[in-house]
Amino acid sequence: MPNILFICSRNKWRSPTAEAIYKGRPDTVVKSAGTEPTARIKLSAKLVLWADVIFAMEKEHKQRLIERFPLETMEKEIVVLNIPDEYEFMDPELIDTIKGTAGPYMDEYCGV
Repeated sequence: MPNILFICSRNKWRSPTAEAIYKGRPDTVVKSAGTEPTARIKLSAKLVLWADVIFAMEKEHKQRLIERFPLETMEKEIVVLNIPDEYEFMDPELIDTIKGTAGPYMDEYCGV
């Protein structure tokens, strides 16, 4: 059962929405975190090591992740979803966008 981590900047809207969407799946464990010091749940080396796959909402999140945790991310699968910071938590359009971009990967990684 893979461990999936979604990251964005402040862990307020995008990554918590993705976590909420996929948290109920019986075939995976999902968490979310933010790259900023003001994030609700801050990205940590422990979380990076825990994750089998990391979904970054934007390219800059992947860059920050690799800069801050170069050793921990060396062998990690990191997928950039290219979802801009223009949605509120659980916005229907955000949900559709996450399902459209992350869904195929989730199916692949979770063996569905």
